[in-house]
Amino acid sequence: MTIDQSTATVSVDPTDRAARVLSEVAAILRDVIGEEYIVDMSIEMDTSFNEDLELESIEFVTFADRLRETYGEHVDFVGFLADMDVDQVINMKVGQVVAFIVDSLDGAPQVAAR
Repeated sequence: MTIDQSTATVSVDPTDRAARVLSEVAAILRDVIGEEYIVDMSIEMDTSFNEDLELESIEFVTFADRLRETYGEHVDFVGFLADMDVDQVINMKVGQVVAFIVDSLDGAPQVAAR
C-alpha cells in the first residue's frame, strides 16, 4: 500500500486487495454457514460454493445480503449473478466472487486518507 501525500489518496496493490477480500469473504461464509466442518476449512480462490461449501439456497441469499452490508452499493452481487446462467452459478468459485468484488471496488470512488 502506498499513500500519495499530494492527493491524499491510498493506492493498494491489487494482490493485497484480493487477499484482503478473500479473507473477508471467507469470514462471511464461515459466519453464514456456521457449520462445524467449515470452521477449520481452508477457503481459497478455487473453493466451489456447491461442491466444497455445499451452500444451501437460503445461505446463498444471506451471503449476498452480507456482501451488500460489507461492501455497500459499489458491489452489486445480485447484478453479477443476474448475468449468469444456472450452471455458472452452480459451478461458481470463491475466486470469481473475490475478483468481482475487487473489480467493483476498483471502480468505486477512492476514499481520501485520514
